[in-house]
Amino acid sequence: MDERICELARAYAREVYEEELELLRRLARIPAPSHHEERRAEFIRQWLIEQGAPVDSVRIDEANNVILSLGGEEHEECAVFSAHTDVVFPDTDELPLREDETRLYAPGVGDDTANLVGLLMATRFFIRHKLPLDRDILVVANSCEEGLGNLEGTRTLFRALKRRVHEFTSFDLYLGMHVTSAVGSHRWRVRCTTEGGHSWENFGRDNAIEALCSFIEDLYAMELPKEAKTTVNVGRFVGGTTVNSIAEEAAVLVEYRSASEECLEQMYGKFVALVEEHLRENTRIDVELIGRRPASGTAVPAGQQALVEAADEALRTLAGEKPIHQESSTDANIPLSLGIAAHTVGAVEGDLLHTREEWVEKASLRRGLAVILALMLAHAKALPRT
Repeated sequence: MDERICELARAYAREVYEEELELLRRLARIPAPSHHEERRAEFIRQWLIEQGAPVDSVRIDEANNVILSLGGEEHEECAVFSAHTDVVFPDTDELPLREDETRLYAPGVGDDTANLVGLLMATRFFIRHKLPLDRDILVVANSCEEGLGNLEGTRTLFRALKRRVHEFTSFDLYLGMHVTSAVGSHRWRVRCTTEGGHSWENFGRDNAIEALCSFIEDLYAMELPKEAKTTVNVGRFVGGTTVNSIAEEAAVLVEYRSASEECLEQMYGKFVALVEEHLRENTRIDVELIGRRPASGTAVPAGQQALVEAADEALRTLAGEKPIHQESSTDANIPLSLGIAAHTVGAVEGDLLHTREEWVEKASLRRGLAVILALMLAHAKALPRT
């Protein structure tokens, strides 16, 4: 890795550490459930303008993505650097935040708020230095990465950009974690309805809860494809009314995942057949596809190896981490499924993601910011003197 880039990245990360930490405190308190990231989006847009971004260079699109162009001049190709604004929690009131000497705690603070703050601080370096670039850089604070957000923010971005994207880097998860291939998924709502009735007077009628329990048992007993790792999960179960009523309605949320589109299609066939097997004369089962994430394409995208190697080097050199290549479900799923070089890089230390006790190590912000800035500086045709 270029020594001058490393020097600049380390120095800047040290210089702005306290400002970065304060920005994290502010942003982590703003609620942002998937599909309702408006408050964070507006905060980020205004913050970027306050840092010197021209008003006409930063916008919020119809999906609540905040998009800033750093290109300065029109290029045919662009590189996208992104981090997602949404968190898994449905809160609409201010999120709780606390800290001690070494850690900062808040729901969603590591997934993905701290990574997002690192991206914003790296972006400020570019805004203030106005560096010439080899291609447009689009900085995107994107929406709807979590759960049933279904990657809608990144989907919307790529519908607009079409094939202009040369490479895509998202910042998510923890330092050392490097997602280089995409795990796809199908997500379903399965609803069962029956006649119901009184538990004593109408005993013997079909019970929606029992019917779905039988369905779940057979789902977990299903033979899974072996061509690639494939998993199945029931994540939520609701139903029934009272202890002395035969449940007339129940519903579950089901997903299956795989890094192979072929395996996902196999699972689709198995899933539909299982639903049909559980239909009874007085029992109705309805299924609704509520989320679909694509897996990686069959071919390795052009430029993928170079993109991955550059991030690995940055993680080793600037973060002192041995990169661990992983399959996972992130915003990189969309470009990878389109044959575009893409990956997801973790840029903070922490734990307990998707819990209300999630935390990040405050000191790790320096190393994460250095990694982010170095990856972005690789597109600078000239570096600042200071």
